[in-house]
Amino acid sequence: MTTFAQIVRLGSVTAAAEKLGVTQSAVSQTMQKLETAVGAKLYFRSRDGIQLTATGQQIFELADRQADLEQLIAERIAGFARLDAGHLSVIANAPLPALRLIAGFGRSSPGVEIDFALFDWTTAIDKLRNRQVDIAVITDAPARSDWMKFPVATSHYVAYMQPSHRLAGRDVVTLSDLCEKTLLLPERGSLTQRVVSRALDTAGLAPRRVMKTMTFPLMKEAILQGIGVGVFLSDSTAETADLCTCRIAEIAQPFVTDLVVPKDKLDLHAVKSFVNVLRSSGTSAT
Repeated sequence: MTTFAQIVRLGSVTAAAEKLGVTQSAVSQTMQKLETAVGAKLYFRSRDGIQLTATGQQIFELADRQADLEQLIAERIAGFARLDAGHLSVIANAPLPALRLIAGFGRSSPGVEIDFALFDWTTAIDKLRNRQVDIAVITDAPARSDWMKFPVATSHYVAYMQPSHRLAGRDVVTLSDLCEKTLLLPERGSLTQRVVSRALDTAGLAPRRVMKTMTFPLMKEAILQGIGVGVFLSDSTAETADLCTCRIAEIAQPFVTDLVVPKDKLDLHAVKSFVNVLRSSGTSAT
């Protein structure tokens, strides 16, 4: 079960073998025995890495809890005086809040290896729900009894544009203003896409043209090339002279970004230390 958990966590048999200090052949044989015992295939390999079957997802939830418990036992027995090794997986739907926390954690725990990735809102929630990550920094995260949420930041949706754009310099723009030209939005599944689409439907508006982009850096490049105006959260990038922002009248409400952790992972040393980086700033949990 521990071997299976490491394969899924790390994304490959090779990485799991290195983590466990055994050969790839030993890992493969272990998995063959587990699948024989279960009576079903647990995963298959694809170009995107390890893909779980329906049975594999159910078994992984148990295996992941067991791996966490084994790690917690090892940490308690060792009685770590400080955190100087380990591995942590962190995901987010917006870069800046998460990267600021990672920077603070890196200064306090430089020996811990961090895997960080950005995903659209829907994918990030799914990965957290399916226990494929240790920590998620997510905007407008749903409440669940098995998750602990720590507020990180509050942001608003804004329109990003070139300083030379005709709307630049305004404090507030309307969706009608944005619909006159090309509107740049994140891909389907993102929180931004859902929020903006709902606001457009409520206002009875349709953009003249919409261009979907996968990440904020891609959207930024499209803006700089003069393709259109983009809508994203205000904490998507640090302030820069080559972009300016305007609030959007119909999407004026604030959105809270939370650090979200499965409750049964909170006692793991690396996770606890990461949360403490946020707690040291006086943030409370919900």
